[in-house]
Amino acid sequence: MRRPELDNILGTMLDSQPEVSDLLFTVGKPLQVESFGELKPVNYETPILRLTPFQTEMVALNLMGENQWQIGDLLRRGSCDAAYTLGDRARFRINIFSQRGNYSVVCRQLNTAIPTLESLNFPSIIAQIPREKTGLVLVTGATGSGKSTTLAAVLNEVNHTKAVHVITLEDPIEFIHPHHRSTFNQRELGTDFDSFSSGLRAAMRQAPKVILVGEMRDRETVKIALSAAETGHLVLSTLHTIDAGQTMNRILGMFETDEQEQIRARLADTLRWIVSQRLVPKIDGGRHALLEIMGSNLRTQESVRLGESEGKSFYEIIEASAPFGWRTFDQSVLEAYEQGKITEETALLYCTKRGPVARGIDNLKKVRGESTFNGNSLRMKAGQEVRSGSAPVPTPLRLK
Repeated sequence: MRRPELDNILGTMLDSQPEVSDLLFTVGKPLQVESFGELKPVNYETPILRLTPFQTEMVALNLMGENQWQIGDLLRRGSCDAAYTLGDRARFRINIFSQRGNYSVVCRQLNTAIPTLESLNFPSIIAQIPREKTGLVLVTGATGSGKSTTLAAVLNEVNHTKAVHVITLEDPIEFIHPHHRSTFNQRELGTDFDSFSSGLRAAMRQAPKVILVGEMRDRETVKIALSAAETGHLVLSTLHTIDAGQTMNRILGMFETDEQEQIRARLADTLRWIVSQRLVPKIDGGRHALLEIMGSNLRTQESVRLGESEGKSFYEIIEASAPFGWRTFDQSVLEAYEQGKITEETALLYCTKRGPVARGIDNLKKVRGESTFNGNSLRMKAGQEVRSGSAPVPTPLRLK
C-alpha cells in the first residue's frame, strides 16, 4: 500500500457518511467510520469484507511515515499517537495500538476551523476563562467529549484579545492557531519535547503568559503546572474525569498521603475553573454538549483544602451558585430537555442524580400540561389501588 492509495481510502471513508468523527481499521472487520456515535461499515470500490493483519500494519506504517519516535513508542509501549494531514481536506489525530498480536488504527478527524465560544453556544460564563491572568483551568471529560475543542475556543479568544506569548504542549497538535494579537508557539510530544513534565519545565523559561498542557498524566506534570500557576502563568489542561469531585480525587491520587495536604492547599490557591463535559445525542441528530461549570470562591476553596463533607460537596456548592452562572450536569440536562434538544430517556441516562432530574422533568411536563405518568399503569381492584411496580395501597376507610 502506497500513500496515494491510503489517501484515497481515507477520502472514501470520509465521504461514506455525514458527520464522520472517527475512522477505524481493525483486523477481521471491514473499513468502519463513526457517525453520530454509531459505527458503520464503508463500501470501498474494491470490497474489503475483513481487514487482514498485513493491511492494518501497512496502514499504520504509512500513517507514521519515517517518524522513529512513533515507531519506537509503538514497539516499546504497544501504542503511539500521531497526526496526519489529508491534503487540504482534513487532519487526523491517530492512535495506533497492538491487540492480540495485530495492529489496529483509530483516526479522529480534527476540525481544521478554529472554533469560537459563540459558535459552540456555551453559557456566557465560559467567556470569563480567557480573561483570567493566572491560575489553573481544567477541562475534563471522557475521550471524545470535546475537551480539545473547548480549549481551542478559549485560546482563540485569548489570541484575539490579548497581546501575550502562548505556548502549547500537545500530543499531537490538533488546532493550528495563527498569530493574531497573541504569539503562539505550538510544540508536539515526540517531535519537540519528550514528556509533558520536561516540556512544561522548559516552558517556564520561555516567557509565556499562557501555557496549554495537553493532559495531566503524572504527578510531576501536576507539580510543575501548580508551580507555573503560582508564579503568574495561566495554565490550561485536561483530565479524563467526569466531574469536579472526581477531578480532585484523581489529582490527589497521584500523590502520597503525606503530600496531599500540601497539594490541597496549593490547589485551593491556584484553581480557577473546572469545566466537565459530556456529549449526548440530540433529538434532531448530532450531539449536544452538557457542561458542569465550577469556579473558585471561599466555599470551593474550603472544600478543596479540607475535602468534601455533608452540605459542602462540590455538587451542592455548584448547585447553590447557579445564580452566578455555575451549573451542575443535572441543571444542564434539565435545560437541554426544556429546550427540546434531548429526550427524557437521554436526560435520565446522562444525568448525575436521577431523582432530582426525574422530578424536574415532571415539573416541566406539568407546566406544559403533559401527563407525568402512563395512565395504563394505574388500575383499580376491589378495595385497593394498585400501581404497577409497587405494593398494593389500601383504600382509606370511610366512617359512617
